[in-house]
Amino acid sequence: MGRLGDWWRAVGDRMGIARAAGRFLRSLIVPSALLAAAGFFVWHASHGERGLNGREARLAEIAQARGELSRATAEREAAERRAAALRGRGEIDRDQLDERARALLNVTARDEIVIPYGPRRLF
Repeated sequence: MGRLGDWWRAVGDRMGIARAAGRFLRSLIVPSALLAAAGFFVWHASHGERGLNGREARLAEIAQARGELSRATAEREAAERRAAALRGRGEIDRDQLDERARALLNVTARDEIVIPYGPRRLF
């Protein structure tokens, strides 16, 4: 039983190594899955639509929208000033009234020179 015993011990050692390796690999399954899930969330926290890179894009959009808001506010205030001047709470701005009437009626005097402006070029 010398050779057979040696063979059996070698097989037993190999089986023990295989079992130990199997146990070790099984013990790595849960930590590997958790590490993969954590990596997924970390990647999306930086590169996702609502991550750090997305935040920079949203901040740029907000800055652009604020610029548009300030332009629209300035345009509205200019229109309100012109409308208030035409309403005449007190004294009507005759030049503005004359300008508006001529523009609406498309009328000029013979000695006037008309310089056409594009839209929104006078303010």
